[in-house]
Amino acid sequence: MTSTFVTTNHLETEQVAQILARRLRAGSVVGLQGGLGAGKTVFAKGLATALGVTETVTSQSYTLIAEYSGTIPFFHADLYRIRGAHELDNLGIEEYYDRGGITVIEWCDRAPSALLPPGAVIVTIELRPNGRRRIMIEEPECAS
Repeated sequence: MTSTFVTTNHLETEQVAQILARRLRAGSVVGLQGGLGAGKTVFAKGLATALGVTETVTSQSYTLIAEYSGTIPFFHADLYRIRGAHELDNLGIEEYYDRGGITVIEWCDRAPSALLPPGAVIVTIELRPNGRRRIMIEEPECAS
């Protein structure tokens, strides 16, 4: 199932993420893709807020995966600095999938498709003219 939204500001982008968050469950993996400044981190913040995370969610500068507490654990990975699949071998991101939380992976398109488990939700964000964003959410039928 694919849903498409157009947002005009950060708040609306976070609200779309909050809609998606209501459909996620423990073990869900969300891959975020889009260019620089598209709104991937804003979307991740919206997911985190909906999941009860009170800490500020940011793009990681030095760590590739951050863990947050909420009503459900929230794991936020940012693969922007990954230069090749060989760097993912030691990251162990797959270990987070079975920890009973929600795993969000920014720049998921930089990783081999095998990194994402079957059933992962893919969110593509495109920056459009006038600051609008087109958000496409591809969910497997069983995720709804």
